[in-house]
Amino acid sequence: MPEGRPPRREEVARILDYLPYGRTPDSRSYQKQPLVQAVGEANFVLMEMTPKAGVVPAAGTRVYIGSGSRDVIDHVNRRIEYPELSNSAKLELPYQIQSIVLDNEARFIRYFNDAGPITTRMHALELLPGIGKKLMWAILNERKKGAFKGFADLMERIKGLHNPEKLIAKRVEDELMDERIKYRVFTTVPRMR
Repeated sequence: MPEGRPPRREEVARILDYLPYGRTPDSRSYQKQPLVQAVGEANFVLMEMTPKAGVVPAAGTRVYIGSGSRDVIDHVNRRIEYPELSNSAKLELPYQIQSIVLDNEARFIRYFNDAGPITTRMHALELLPGIGKKLMWAILNERKKGAFKGFADLMERIKGLHNPEKLIAKRVEDELMDERIKYRVFTTVPRMR
């Protein structure tokens, strides 16, 4: 596991959607219980959880899901894949990913400071949408002068690079949407079916 990599187990998640009657395709009209769909902050794992009785968490709420006492979530039911998200959760996901990236700027700026070549013809920086050879070389040449201190420093030193947090958020979303994506940078491999 590379240095600076987040822990494997999710401890905190962001709520994407609250489903008061559970999953829609579920044909059982009785025993319908509320569900919550969320994304983990460490590895962007998509999850389905059961909230505590009487709790209605709003989208964007940070919830503790690690071992021990929980205020909002009763238990994590299972890991889910992108197609299983509700339409509302799919709409909320990009905003929450970007919020996680901004809240953990030091973790994600390391990618710009430490990323290396994948093959002789491709660099890890090129995995970010919108970064081609020209921007990649600008980043590599500029980081030789010193590590980037944050997103603002990165944008100031690299002309033509705007909103790096959006580039990372888009890459995370792409990795979540495509279970067969070749290179995973920020997410874990989906569970086997």
